[in-house]
Amino acid sequence: MKIENLKDVNTAVLAYMGDAVYEQAVREHILKQEIHNTNKLHRMATGYVQASAQAHILKTMFDELTGQEQKLVKRARNRKFTTKAKNAGPVTYKWATAFEALVGYLYLAEDNGRLAWVLARAMEIAGGRDVKKGEKEKTD
Repeated sequence: MKIENLKDVNTAVLAYMGDAVYEQAVREHILKQEIHNTNKLHRMATGYVQASAQAHILKTMFDELTGQEQKLVKRARNRKFTTKAKNAGPVTYKWATAFEALVGYLYLAEDNGRLAWVLARAMEIAGGRDVKKGEKEKTD
């Protein structure tokens, strides 16, 4: 579903879409590990989708993004928020939302090659993290 003038779309809307796309990618990634216990699958997925994981992913890959992608991330990260995250500090929440906005942007732009790269890189980064469930990033 390609949307024209994506640069004009509110970054919260991009993050809304990106959240769904990333969640599906994470579920597909962990299902490939042939685990059949749904509780374990859920715990594994949480390690990838929690705000601290998404913030870590984006901070790690930021320098690997194109100039246009970096501009989008900065716009999304600097957006004023009217909601408060339940399990993350405001800085971590902003980085996580910016990551979701990037994923949503690439998905809606139908830039499938770049989206696949970002998602694969995200799985690589998040899979190598050693952050316990619910632990906040030290930057908050």
